[in-house]
Amino acid sequence: MEGRRAVRELLAVGRRPVRRLWMSDGLDSSAQLDEIETLAARRRVRVEMVSRSRLEAEVRTDAPQGVLALAKPIEPSTLEDLCASGRGAAPFLLVVSGVTDPRNLGALLRSAECAGVTGVVLARHRAAHLSPTVAKVAAGAIEHLSFAVVGGIPAALERLSGLGVWTIGLAGEANRSVYDHPLGDTPVALVVGSEEKGLPPLVRRRCDEVVAIPQHGSLPSLNVGVAGAVACFEVARQRQVAASG
Repeated sequence: MEGRRAVRELLAVGRRPVRRLWMSDGLDSSAQLDEIETLAARRRVRVEMVSRSRLEAEVRTDAPQGVLALAKPIEPSTLEDLCASGRGAAPFLLVVSGVTDPRNLGALLRSAECAGVTGVVLARHRAAHLSPTVAKVAAGAIEHLSFAVVGGIPAALERLSGLGVWTIGLAGEANRSVYDHPLGDTPVALVVGSEEKGLPPLVRRRCDEVVAIPQHGSLPSLNVGVAGAVACFEVARQRQVAASG
């Protein structure tokens, strides 16, 4: 885990052991660094002060912000677990099919957590995973989300349908708008495709519905992270309306 926000959430949530915490010498004082040290003390994690060169020799991201933590990997969940963990509401899942850029995946996860997504389904092969870059871009969101890692997205969608989850694929050329689809009071899984090709044909066929985000400019499509964020917050909006009504 690298970056101040990601490490702060790692310590604050406390769902996995932290084996080592390094801070670079000579950092300017900040409230965020003070909070990391306070949380580390609470978790009984020793803060080791190291030279900037030593820390940068170990990191895997471009801007670790002088903070590095080594922690136990997040334990994956099953699809059944995700469908049962709705935080008191119907499950709200994000299924990621073929996203290979770790920055796009990190942005998706950050938006998903902020929108109230309760679980994420990732592909085991030919896709980005929970790397240091993903964790840093997600700004700690991975500490609040549950993840299932599956061998194939089409089979996972079939299983989700069997578990009573309505699977909604995002495709720019779809005829129906995401804003016209009732998503406020049902178990739902939003399915996003790869950066270049979108939803693979078999994934698209396995979705219960395919919807688009209406666009009004000249470019043909949105970035997958942006498209996922828009759709996640539309589900969040509809759920809020349903809850208040």
